Amino acid sequence: MAAKHRRPGSKGARVAGAALAAVTVSAVAAATLVVVNRYWTASSDATTTSPPASRQTVPASNASASSTSASSAATPSAAQTPVPLHLVRTTPDGATRVSGAEPIVVTFDEPVAADTTLPTLSPATPGRWSQPTPTTLRFAPAAPFVPDTKVTVTLPTGMRAANGGLLAATASVSYQVADGSLLRLQQLLAELDYLPVRFTPSLPETNTARAQGEMAFDPPMGDFTMRFPSTPQPLAALWRPGELDTLTTGAVMAFENTHGLAVDGDAGPAVWSALLNDALDHTVDPHPYTWAWTTMTHPETLRIWSDGQFVFSSKANTGIAAAPTPKGSWPVFARYRSQTMQGTNPDGTKYVDPGVPYISYFHNGDAIHGFKRASYGSEQSLGCVELPYDAAAQVWNLIDYGTVVTVTS
Repeated sequence: MAAKHRRPGSKGARVAGAALAAVTVSAVAAATLVVVNRYWTASSDATTTSPPASRQTVPASNASASSTSASSAATPSAAQTPVPLHLVRTTPDGATRVSGAEPIVVTFDEPVAADTTLPTLSPATPGRWSQPTPTTLRFAPAAPFVPDTKVTVTLPTGMRAANGGLLAATASVSYQVADGSLLRLQQLLAELDYLPVRFTPSLPETNTARAQGEMAFDPPMGDFTMRFPSTPQPLAALWRPGELDTLTTGAVMAFENTHGLAVDGDAGPAVWSALLNDALDHTVDPHPYTWAWTTMTHPETLRIWSDGQFVFSSKANTGIAAAPTPKGSWPVFARYRSQTMQGTNPDGTKYVDPGVPYISYFHNGDAIHGFKRASYGSEQSLGCVELPYDAAAQVWNLIDYGTVVTVTS
């Protein structure tokens, strides 16, 4: 049978230039911030750049603390009249999505006191503030911001001009970091064993937080090859480097499931944060790579391929002519150990089937699941791939979220 169950809101991996709806950053902010901070903390090159003598290094997470290198020019003379400090502009300006490696530059209409209170960043970000000119402050992150992160720069009223004037009003500017490279997303998923392919860079990769963050926007050159010597042709044909293919979406979903993230196949900031962390630690997929292949040649069969070999085979039923099982490839997006399936038969009557076991949805209301029939190996369902109960139980333990299901003749 086929229940009326549609894949919830999956948009595929987020990539630069793709016409995809934006992820609501607030919805993942808590989870993202934890991982982002781990990614930055892991940096081994976060303190390599010395600031100008006019301003001490100040982490953005403690940006309210004043610099200890104040000069005598920061104290106005009796002849000076304090003039309020005004924000002129910030770069990035909020109108353009930029690489996470871009520095933040804040420009004022008056020279800024060397010991002024500094702007704060959300998310709190390790890095260096400097004062390249009397009227500008510049922040360089220790490692690039994670792709698609929303960055907010807040200027508190405690900020002070060299003449003693204070910032006229609190100001806040937000901008969105650009999407990560789809090619780099595929490279990382391959390096971490979430794909049936292997990526070999042309030159050795530098494994620091800064280097990994930069490569998220500017991927290295290299080659992809199949990870297993006897990859079935229908599976190998799905791989398209540089394109958002079914294998990549499925790999993102498997990665999300492994890391306790929302399984939607959308590589937003939470996914990128976790990917960059795993790249630094080289934490690979703890599960074997699996693929489910249903063939409609009689007797119809479902086989499971795992880490380079077929490990399971069973006769299966697919859809009748009036409700056929579609041909193609899709990742598993919803799973239920048991569910009541209900819907409408081709003749207009309703069906209600309670207790259907071991359900893995892969295309709208079509799923792999157990179902009692007198026989198996022919067209009997309403679009689903039906298995005997014991076979369905085995398949349930072999596949998971993100497993690609292919249906062919």
